[in-house]
Amino acid sequence: MTWQQCLRALAVLVLAPMVLMGAGDESARVDRLGHQMMCACGCNQILLECNHVGCTYSDRMRKELVAAVDAGNRDDAILESFIQKYGTTILAAPTKTGFNRVAWIMPYLVLTAGTVLVALVVKVWRKRLVVGAASMQSSAGGGELDRFREQARRETEL
Repeated sequence: MTWQQCLRALAVLVLAPMVLMGAGDESARVDRLGHQMMCACGCNQILLECNHVGCTYSDRMRKELVAAVDAGNRDDAILESFIQKYGTTILAAPTKTGFNRVAWIMPYLVLTAGTVLVALVVKVWRKRLVVGAASMQSSAGGGELDRFREQARRETEL
């Protein structure tokens, strides 16, 4: 064996487990896809976690999911078929395309707007405090303030 053949054999031994790592692991795909969907019964639970008594949807949907994975369908094709059958409410999280991007952007936008609003309110309050303190000092001149202090001292002596 030449060193090139040894290098090829080594590359195959190193890369083969990485390539085949996900092959045949259908239970992981079922778990991942089942946690991306909601049960259609209206219980607002993830499909694989729906556990209420008498649910007519969860068992049937789980069986459909396992059958689709066993058939070798792609993940996006499986999700699309469930969306067509049960509607977009089947998704546990909104898609990141089109108008649904708003659902992903709004929390950050509201947090930023709230922070800016709080900063502006604090700035206005500080300005009022400074202006109020300055007006109090200017309205009572230095001599007049001393006169009031002296009068307070005299009136409170026993």
